[in-house]
Amino acid sequence: MKVSIIGGGGRVGSNAAICLQCAGIVSEIQILDANEALAEGEALDLLHGASCLSDQRIYAGDYARAADSDVFIITAGLRRKPDESRLDLINRNVGLFSQILHSIKSAGMKDDAIVFVVSNPVDILTHLAVSYLGLPWQQVIGLGTMLDTARFRSLIANDLELAPTQVKALILGEHGDSMLPVWSSATVGGLPLAGVNGCDANYQRQVFERTKKSGAEVISRKGGAGWAVGASIAETVHAIALDKKQLLPVSSLQQGAYGLRDVCLSVPTIVGRHGVEKHLEIDLWPKEKQALLASAKALKDMLRQVARG
Repeated sequence: MKVSIIGGGGRVGSNAAICLQCAGIVSEIQILDANEALAEGEALDLLHGASCLSDQRIYAGDYARAADSDVFIITAGLRRKPDESRLDLINRNVGLFSQILHSIKSAGMKDDAIVFVVSNPVDILTHLAVSYLGLPWQQVIGLGTMLDTARFRSLIANDLELAPTQVKALILGEHGDSMLPVWSSATVGGLPLAGVNGCDANYQRQVFERTKKSGAEVISRKGGAGWAVGASIAETVHAIALDKKQLLPVSSLQQGAYGLRDVCLSVPTIVGRHGVEKHLEIDLWPKEKQALLASAKALKDMLRQVARG
């Protein structure tokens, strides 16, 4: 499988590249960036470590060379400021994103290619990609709340001294201010997480608030997220490459689950070789469903503002 990372010279793109290289699942990684020298440097640095990691083709390229990609990962975008909402980025990033979509489409792309949007605000940009590219909606996905979910699980595991890979708890909705935690189905090792000592209602509120603020905290301390988002990107790409049929909280165009349509956000989603295989409408507590509907409304309101702009 060939993967092209657009914005691969940046922190998120380069971290995604090393995660994909370390796993050795995809066969080809192409780095694209507006700064061609930076893209070449990142590709060369990765190439130098190839003999230690995996047998892959790794190089810098352009849109013409990317035309036969199986997955386009779009990470290019302006950074979010510590006090800035992800949705506040929209007016600064839509123009750049539109240029990238035009370049992908103009260069030609395979009928079964997957476009994987990571740039923020991811839910809005995923919707724009579906509208512009003309691909089946299943083939356009956004990172959605994958990173939020990873942070949520890891913080819970760290606090309660549990194995991180055994904690299963989802964040759904918008990747942003209106995201919601799903405690109704949260488990550890297959057992209800709420039954673990220390995981009471007060702790649940605290850890969710920490999760929501995690992005801003990382930005303030090191300038921007990288490793965790790279791992989240790689997990999604591997679900596609290996046709895992894995349940992931990626963002995609809604087709009726929970009564939602014409909005991109994260619901429980089965991901495989063709992108979105289906949405799963798992039972939610009434307050969770209400929060999900409110999240969709917030995104639709923002989308209308984009259309007017």
